[in-house]
Amino acid sequence: MKSLLDALRSGKTLVSDGAWGTMLYEKGLKAGECPELWNATNPDKVREVAAAYIEAGSDMIETNSFGGNRLKLAQYNLADRAFELNEAAARISREAAGEDRFVLGSIGPTGKFLMMGDVTEQELYDSFKEQALAFEKGGADAVVVETFYAIDEAETAIKAIKENTDFEVACTFTFEPQQDGSFKTMTGVSPEDMVRATLAAGADVVGTNCGNGFEKMVEIIASIRAAAGDTPILVHANAGMPQAEGDRVVYPETPEFVAKVVPKMVEAGANVVGGCCGTTPAHVKALKAALGR
Repeated sequence: MKSLLDALRSGKTLVSDGAWGTMLYEKGLKAGECPELWNATNPDKVREVAAAYIEAGSDMIETNSFGGNRLKLAQYNLADRAFELNEAAARISREAAGEDRFVLGSIGPTGKFLMMGDVTEQELYDSFKEQALAFEKGGADAVVVETFYAIDEAETAIKAIKENTDFEVACTFTFEPQQDGSFKTMTGVSPEDMVRATLAAGADVVGTNCGNGFEKMVEIIASIRAAAGDTPILVHANAGMPQAEGDRVVYPETPEFVAKVVPKMVEAGANVVGGCCGTTPAHVKALKAALGR
């Protein structure tokens, strides 16, 4: 297991991967189908996505496991296969990454709210613990807890990972612009709130992903940096906001556009830059070139 923190201490900006859902849909994933099940039924296609990002220049890739917690998999009657599907996700990305690139196990939110009584803290803990242990067996190097919006769920995820594995943990929240010009999550969490809570819970890297295009992320990064001190920041931006073109959803920010913005993101404080919805290996290649490596 390699240390992401050691790599970040070298001072160079690392390039992550791009969207997984976008690429899987291009390869035939149907609306309403479980992406994580493809780790068992279409592993070659999942591996092609991972390999495409490695070929484009990613220093790290994630795993096809964003919705792989047993609480979400229960919607597809796949809860009992959670460990299997997450282990396979990590193993596939490990095979594509080789030994010199990082593999980050992806953990997304459950969609359940503690404050609403939808789930207990123990159920959340056990679900995240299961994913982390599966990533460990599959050969991941670290975990990214991403697209979160509620502090209590993120704290539980970080705790479950840290108490049961040796993984370093990155935690990213999704922020939306407010009328007063600030950014908050759907539950009212600010970037500063997120930093304080997740660092106290044990996160090693903090940041933001999804919800905004590359240019909007610059403001959010600056807010996170002001609160995070020397803690590394990871950013996965959308290729702009989705737009409907007929029966297709498209994202307007081209590889050329994001290449022009990424220096601003680094100047604002980003240490790891990659893509979320709508981004492709072409975006990653442009990011890599823009950083001069």
